[in-house]
Amino acid sequence: MLTDAFGRTVDYLRISVTDRCDLRCTYCLPKGFKGFSIPKEWLTIEELGRVASAFARLGTKRFRLTGGEPLLRKGLAELAAEINRQPGVEDISLTTNGTQLGKHAHSLREAGVRRLNISLDSLRNDCVKDITGTDCLPQVLEGIETAKAAGFERIKINMVPLKGVNDNDLDDMVAFCIRNGFILNLIEAMPMGTTGQAHAKVNLQPVLAELQQKFNLTPYQGTIGGGPARYWQSRNGEFTLGLITPMSQHFCATCNRVRLSATGNIHLCLGQEDKVALRPMLRDGCTDAELEQTIKNALLLKPEKHEFVENPKKIIRVMALTGG
Repeated sequence: MLTDAFGRTVDYLRISVTDRCDLRCTYCLPKGFKGFSIPKEWLTIEELGRVASAFARLGTKRFRLTGGEPLLRKGLAELAAEINRQPGVEDISLTTNGTQLGKHAHSLREAGVRRLNISLDSLRNDCVKDITGTDCLPQVLEGIETAKAAGFERIKINMVPLKGVNDNDLDDMVAFCIRNGFILNLIEAMPMGTTGQAHAKVNLQPVLAELQQKFNLTPYQGTIGGGPARYWQSRNGEFTLGLITPMSQHFCATCNRVRLSATGNIHLCLGQEDKVALRPMLRDGCTDAELEQTIKNALLLKPEKHEFVENPKKIIRVMALTGG
């Protein structure tokens, strides 16, 4: 197994296949942002598969495909199938904004993607348009219906509550998830880039207390995925809530993941600048043994924790360039 300098086992790789997105969510990308990498700078699908295979040989069990918006990248199902073929892989999941799900849900499920996280911050057309910059809600809802029909093991709805924007939509989102058998994941906005730093943050601890009382939630005793969310469930089992709280209650001591950007950088912490570039060695013809040793060495550079609270203006790179 891969371990870092602080004794944490790292068995989860998040792979960004593109930094491009067809939406412009206000907490992710600055308005008019044009700082994307060019496609020739991205790792090819074959290179992404090679890195994933190296991580799998080193004990990585969980993989998540992300972006930008990963469904904009051709060959995604082929990449998922390649990862799924690796011995020891237990879980492949995907994070998406849902706009392209109607076209790709069935092929992804057939390729071995087991779980989906779908970003949806409101069920109000005007609110979704204000956040994303696009009138995309009908398209997203259609994609969600297709995903349900495709038979994924679990679908989570990712919602970022923003003060004065969508924080009054929680009851509607809970009802939507109960009707459909989805898990609602609430995520605290992080100070990533100027847009993330500009938003008024919502502390999810009071939100949790309110939902616990309203829905009789107790801590979930099982395991749901391998990420940082903590889960609660209603006593009747009809509603499951996940909370990702990097601001109000960080989870750095148990961090088990690193990120691979579309351009081939291993980002060792979302809230730090530490990274290791793999693209040059891949294109110089490195051996598998050299690639694996570089990954092992990179893990020793993983920082102990982020500094989102102590130094909120530190990270100026936007989320899409890092990988979700």
